[in-house]
Amino acid sequence: MISSGIDRRAALAAAVVAVSSGGAVAAGKPSQGEPTTKGMAASAFGLDPTSVQDQSDRFQSAVDQAAARRVPLVLPAGRYLVGNIQLRPGTRLVAAAASTVLAYNGKGVVLQATDAADIRLDGLEIDGGFLPLRAAGASALVHLSRCTNARLADLAFRNSDGHGLKLEAVGGNVEGCRISAVKGAAIFSLDSTGLSISRNDIAGCQNNGILVWRSAHGDDKTRVFENTISSIAAAAGGTGQNGNGINIYRAAGVMVAGNRISDCAYSAVRSNEASNVQITANQAGRIGEVALYAEAADERAGAAGFEGAVIANNVVDAAAAGIVVTNFNNGARLSTVTGNMVRNLFRREHEPQDKRGEGIAVEADAVVANNVIENAPTAGIMIGWGRHMREVVATGNLVRRCRIGIAVSGAAGVGQCLLANNLVSGATDGAIRLMDHARPVGGDLLRGERVPSHLQLSGNMATA
Repeated sequence: MISSGIDRRAALAAAVVAVSSGGAVAAGKPSQGEPTTKGMAASAFGLDPTSVQDQSDRFQSAVDQAAARRVPLVLPAGRYLVGNIQLRPGTRLVAAAASTVLAYNGKGVVLQATDAADIRLDGLEIDGGFLPLRAAGASALVHLSRCTNARLADLAFRNSDGHGLKLEAVGGNVEGCRISAVKGAAIFSLDSTGLSISRNDIAGCQNNGILVWRSAHGDDKTRVFENTISSIAAAAGGTGQNGNGINIYRAAGVMVAGNRISDCAYSAVRSNEASNVQITANQAGRIGEVALYAEAADERAGAAGFEGAVIANNVVDAAAAGIVVTNFNNGARLSTVTGNMVRNLFRREHEPQDKRGEGIAVEADAVVANNVIENAPTAGIMIGWGRHMREVVATGNLVRRCRIGIAVSGAAGVGQCLLANNLVSGATDGAIRLMDHARPVGGDLLRGERVPSHLQLSGNMATA
């Protein structure tokens, strides 16, 4: 990913230094504001990549003139001390070589834009130096608001006192960026108008990796795919608001696919109040709570459930719980959990109640099919929680070396459940058991225990 970005910058740099008179290399200083065939040289505006002085005024003038002429502003390698730069419609900032750094001067933010279409940023490094962000409402090194058709590629964000990149009502692409050492989230998208977040390398964030949120429930349709995310802490605390590789909130129709996520304090992918989410073909490892989580908020003013979650073909290795679709009591329902491999779960014995240790857990209007679950210290598959269970099908699953193979709520008034053609191997405390919340009730239903009327068993097998 990094090498391809450098190649693109090199090719672009070669093009933009050719002047219109005949392709000569612009080694000298062009006249003030003179455009090349592909861009304008930063030196034309007195910008000096070796200077330690604040260059914000000259940088702003260069941005304004290049954007007015709809050509890129080309920045040679070096360090530019700037702050509170306003990007205009059509702004294109291009690094002519690696190590073109915009260093934050502590005033406002580094780059920001409002109502500016067609912004392009390519190849820059943006260093916040952990200085406080001082613009009104600012919370990121780069903050774009109501910008359509934005293209941000091969950027590096680091040392932010807040987020790395914040996008409000923005459409376009964020691709191939490297984001590290930020106190908030790497990328925060709010009220997207059609956004693709792909192939970014994110590490060392103190609270979250990628946030896809909406200020009110609605279609978002952001695509988050093929990112590498690691080492996400939860420095601000909470019970899941922080510590997530990818967090979706109120945003319907979001696709999360092909990401590699590891070492998160809470979840690899956490979807809250988000309908019609798809979480597919991701790899998650060493996750502190639930690896892949579709939930509804706790009961409070304005809280709502969700309808629809597809969780398929993921790999989870080492987490307190593998895949959980929960909060039917708050309106969360309708899911398919298929074709996943979940293994090596652990219990959080230090927690007074929420110890976890289940491979897959669902509650309502759900199909759990063709999954492989291995080494779950509580249960391989857990269906329902107390009276919160309705119309669940679990079929064709292989459950190996778990304490309980399949645990099903036995509370009065629960809905129907079909368990068919599952193979449970090496369960130490029963292949299929009824549960009163976290407590097993009665014996193994595959060993002669009476099967209650809400439960239908067919073709299941248990082996030692």
